[in-house]
Amino acid sequence: MEEKKSFLKQKIDLESPNKNIVPITTSIGGDGKLSVGGCSIEELVKKYDSPLYILDEVTLRKSCRAYKNALEKYYPGESLPIYASKANSSIFMSNLVSSEGLGLDAVSEGELLTALKGGVPNEKIVFHGNNKSDKEIDLAIRNNIKIIVDNDYDLKRLEEISNSLNYDLEIMIRFTPGIECHTHEYIRTGSFDSKFGFGIEYLNNLFASISATKHLKLKGIHAHIGSQIFELDPHKDLGEIMVKVILDAKKFGHNIKELNVGGGLGIKYTKNDDPPSIDEWVETISTSIVEACKKHNLDLPRLLCEPGRSIVSTAGITIYKIGAFKEIPGIRTYLSVDGGMSDNPRPITYQSNYSACLVKNPLNINSKNKYTIAGKHCESGDVLFKEIELANCKTGDLICVFGTGAYNNSMSSNYNRIPRPAAVLVCDGGAEIIQKRESSFDLLRYDILPDRFIK
Repeated sequence: MEEKKSFLKQKIDLESPNKNIVPITTSIGGDGKLSVGGCSIEELVKKYDSPLYILDEVTLRKSCRAYKNALEKYYPGESLPIYASKANSSIFMSNLVSSEGLGLDAVSEGELLTALKGGVPNEKIVFHGNNKSDKEIDLAIRNNIKIIVDNDYDLKRLEEISNSLNYDLEIMIRFTPGIECHTHEYIRTGSFDSKFGFGIEYLNNLFASISATKHLKLKGIHAHIGSQIFELDPHKDLGEIMVKVILDAKKFGHNIKELNVGGGLGIKYTKNDDPPSIDEWVETISTSIVEACKKHNLDLPRLLCEPGRSIVSTAGITIYKIGAFKEIPGIRTYLSVDGGMSDNPRPITYQSNYSACLVKNPLNINSKNKYTIAGKHCESGDVLFKEIELANCKTGDLICVFGTGAYNNSMSSNYNRIPRPAAVLVCDGGAEIIQKRESSFDLLRYDILPDRFIK
């Protein structure tokens, strides 16, 4: 048997969790089995069943504090990291990031209500979205939540509402800075061709339009250049671009007090990924803005950033139970698990790669055991891994997939009427449920059979 060194033997970075494949508290017990947060994964599955989302509290808090500490270290002005809740939205996550002093960005009524229920202060919430409903805008205004204007449709309705209320509304605008990043085209949001934000070439007309309104007060600008970014140079360029936009806005009487640089820092999904640390990313952003402000003799604005994936992804793992094996001689061996694209749609959507191991024998990798891990859904593309190498395994064994804290739970579905998994929080040997497992009967709650079909 040929064995290879497991990624679990790599040194863990305690200060920047996004540079790890595994949660900070990951360990292997005397029995050779995997634990996280001081909890045996086998025991967690016995209690909570599988598939199972697990979040490590220590990793979550370390990530939040890394952003807070780096901003305090490198940016001499006021700053606030804002959690991009689309990565993983829940009352628990809202409460945790708020307890660490972070704000939160939301893009829907559901995310707004979740943030408020989780205790995030209204003044630390920002509301995004390229097609906000009237109901969502009304909710944001009634709760004094700052709205980030994405397009002319937003602007027109906000002007009408502010006039009808005879009330001044502070707004931010989102624009596309035109910076290209080497990332997946589906998640590149800062180029000129984007559904998000105003084109940079249109900003002077926009500033003039806002100046002509009675009650809209432009207080901030926002730009976001993409997701899962490993490069620092694009963020060096962003500072100068945004400061020049602030200077242009001044010509129209707008006093920009806040600058929001978005998020996008990548994480380590596989051993070949090498993202910058949170500290390096914040230093690059902060230095870029400080130097641009100094160059143009401009007071430092309040600096906001919106990390999402790099806060929660590494803290999360997903546990599956192995079911069927299917060997196609000379081609491949399929290993099927009890979840798949309904709890992790990223592989089929973005061709995303992850790292995984067996729970019972995590350190050994047999290069002769190459499996394609398939989900249980009626979809040929429901494949979580292609040709992954694992230790010897059998039906009933557990597989742990790392880096699933972001965009797994939040993008989950009920495809094939499969219920969503439970989510548990682990810390210091204890586990607490933070989202209940759906049952198949839960999925019937909103179905209605018209009376004329009832016999």
